[in-house]
Amino acid sequence: MQLRLKYLITIVVVLLIGALGGMSWHQHTHFNRNVTINGVPVGGMTAQQAYSKVKNTNRANKVYLNGQLIYQGSVTSSGISSQDRSQFAKALKKQVTFFPSGKQQNLLVWTNQIKNDPQSAAKRQAVINHTQRLNKGRRAPVDAYAVLEHNQVKLVDSKAGTQYDQADLLHQFNQRAANGTVRLTAHRLQPLSTKSATVQNEKKQLQKLVGRSIQYKVENKKYKFTSADVITKATYRNGKYQFDTTAVNKKIKQINHAQATLGRAFKFKTHAGNVITTNRKGSYGWKISADRAGQTLAQAIADGKKEVSAANDIYGIGYTTRGTGYGVTSNDGLGGTYAELSISDQHAWFYRDGKCVFDADVVTGANTPEQETPKGVWYIMYQQSPSVLRGKNSDGSSYASKVQYWSQFTDSGCGFHDASWRKNWSKTAYLSSGSVTTGGSHGCANMHPSDAGTAYHDLQVNEPVIVY
Repeated sequence: MQLRLKYLITIVVVLLIGALGGMSWHQHTHFNRNVTINGVPVGGMTAQQAYSKVKNTNRANKVYLNGQLIYQGSVTSSGISSQDRSQFAKALKKQVTFFPSGKQQNLLVWTNQIKNDPQSAAKRQAVINHTQRLNKGRRAPVDAYAVLEHNQVKLVDSKAGTQYDQADLLHQFNQRAANGTVRLTAHRLQPLSTKSATVQNEKKQLQKLVGRSIQYKVENKKYKFTSADVITKATYRNGKYQFDTTAVNKKIKQINHAQATLGRAFKFKTHAGNVITTNRKGSYGWKISADRAGQTLAQAIADGKKEVSAANDIYGIGYTTRGTGYGVTSNDGLGGTYAELSISDQHAWFYRDGKCVFDADVVTGANTPEQETPKGVWYIMYQQSPSVLRGKNSDGSSYASKVQYWSQFTDSGCGFHDASWRKNWSKTAYLSSGSVTTGGSHGCANMHPSDAGTAYHDLQVNEPVIVY
């Protein structure tokens, strides 16, 4: 009895081993029942059978989005050749399971012909066009983000939208383009959440700014700014900071009041030793732009610097909008290189490094509001030799006068130049508004041709011209 039982057990074991062996062989030589290749069903087939079926199945070249046909091209061959046979054996190995599986699985066999499908660009564009039509009128989601405000970093939650994710659809298309019929499913575009790595990194970068300070060097003085003094609000996107620096405006205004020279009166010692106060008119000088200063300071704080200069934050008016005289602190900001022009003396003096290197008589603008040489502190805008001066006479007619030396110092067109046409060089010529040959000029400082060349070479661009 025991022998018989052993015999039966042995038979059962042999049968089980045989069955499992057979099943294993079948699993390793045949595709599972719900497997497709390039969208073609190959369940239960060997690699050779699957190759033959896919090779002989034409490509429909259709694209469906959410079940709706959005592209239908011309039918083409499968794009499979005898050279691609080995890929089916690899596909078979990829889907092998020990026990039979009913899992739906689409395997892709990419060939050069499929990769170079001439309809591929049109299919892809159809996906883009249809997604854009779907999204028309839909609300875009808003990503969560980190923000530094009132010296504290906080996270702002995302806002869901109703738009579809075009990038995801294109990714699906790229993954499935080997299929003769491509089926896509549109998903809503998802915003970044506060827990995302991107937003957490934004928070980390903004927290670096809190509590930092920096020295702002303005000429020979330094001012301390904390991050709270500079940054009203900040965000960090795509690897860069964006700053709102209106907090800095008040302090920059105070610095300008203490040091800036643009639009202020200067204390000036004339050639005769008299100390005068110029009027506030003129283009010479500089001020700090609060906007530029804020960005300079904020970026320097972000970079971990301890000190930064105001030199790149200044502005001016006239020909040189970046300001003139920054860094010049002697002689009340005028320095030692300048031109002095006295209307009452009808004379000009040219200084270099504190020494008068030349002086000469001049005839200035006629004594009328329209033609008088404007008083104030200006600067040499540019020099040109030779040049042609163009403008309007008092009667409205135009003139074009050739000169050998021209150094302009006002926006209105006043400058030093030779005046070969002038006949009257008296000290009172400017008091007359008659002809420019006998009366005052149109506003320029007329010079004897014999003096103009020396004066031209003793002047330099951006140096101040004090007219009083």
